[in-house]
Amino acid sequence: MKIENLPNEFEKARPVMQKIEDAGFEAYFVGGSVRDTILGLDIHDVDIATSAYPEEIKKIFKKTVDTGIEHGTVMVIHEKKGYEITTFRTESGYQDYRRPDKVEFVRSLAEDLKRRDFTINAFAMRENGDVTDLFDGLSDLKNHLIRAVGNPNERFHEDALRMMRAVRFASKLDFDIESKTLAAIKSNSALLEKIAVERIYTEFVKMMMAKRPKQGILDMINTDMYKYVPGFAIHQNELEAIAKLDDLNLSDEVSVWSLLSFEFGLDRTGITSLLKSWKASNDIIKNTEICTKAVEKLRDDSLDKWSMYETGEELLVLANQIAKMYGFAKSEEDLIAQYDALPIKNKKEIAVNGGDLIKNGIVKPGPALGKILYAIETGIVNGEFQNEKAELIEAAKKIVKE
Repeated sequence: MKIENLPNEFEKARPVMQKIEDAGFEAYFVGGSVRDTILGLDIHDVDIATSAYPEEIKKIFKKTVDTGIEHGTVMVIHEKKGYEITTFRTESGYQDYRRPDKVEFVRSLAEDLKRRDFTINAFAMRENGDVTDLFDGLSDLKNHLIRAVGNPNERFHEDALRMMRAVRFASKLDFDIESKTLAAIKSNSALLEKIAVERIYTEFVKMMMAKRPKQGILDMINTDMYKYVPGFAIHQNELEAIAKLDDLNLSDEVSVWSLLSFEFGLDRTGITSLLKSWKASNDIIKNTEICTKAVEKLRDDSLDKWSMYETGEELLVLANQIAKMYGFAKSEEDLIAQYDALPIKNKKEIAVNGGDLIKNGIVKPGPALGKILYAIETGIVNGEFQNEKAELIEAAKKIVKE
């Protein structure tokens, strides 16, 4: 197969490839960029593999950076852009089910491609567009299949994360996992416990935000993988319920975790516990707690002004999108209009601050000050006070007396 019209990302890299070939070595574009080009999808970065060893690459180009030289990767700087060039290699020994104990550089493209995860990721393309397909990946693309290269058990023992990647690619591309590959995932699913949760997190969130997350969830259940990721083992029924939602369309990490937290019935403590076990960032945890609470308010038809104020417009919209999946969403236009009508959107907009109250002799620094400021804030949001300095000073005086 030959690709006649190469995307611009490849065109820009062609001089780098040609220079390697002019020096007497082989050079190929490899990986997902070739797959996505064949499928007509957009690409962003390109990966280059070569028969030249790292030191030979460094002799060919004037500007290089040793980004991963122990694994054969050197970055070449060409026209102010970096291109990672990796030497053909073989790997062996995966005692921790994620990293090779031994990496050996080789001159053979075939040996290099044999270590790839799936046939649709094992293409190699010369700079002129000629595609090498040693494992019938083109047929798998045509038939919409995710198939491991060679023996799937071996591939998953080399890197157990590949099981999650299979599910993620199936969701992203709207493909099915080939039967032997799927069976091998089920046989080896417990190996996920050997993998750093941060790596699983990335694949899982991408799967949930992809084209076919329902199938991804079902694949995780049918292969038992869900049992070996943090906090999911006791929630098979809830995961199956999510897979039955009519319009499962998630836009970001917070919406992913908010949907799960809502369906799992988690309170704030439960959300924090779950997401900490997944090593989520503090911002993701905080926003998930807020968004999930808003979904519950929408369900209970108890979303008042203070709830909208606490949630904020962005998370309100996310919560409403989740509510839509369950059939209890509000009109997004009306919801935003109600939010826009709030007298303030955050504390910074309040016309008085603690210093003003202290200066006017209303209260001294301490816990009482915080309580008064909170009462003023809620009063403004609920329409009890106008957000004007003089009125708020008088309101503070009354609050102190009460």
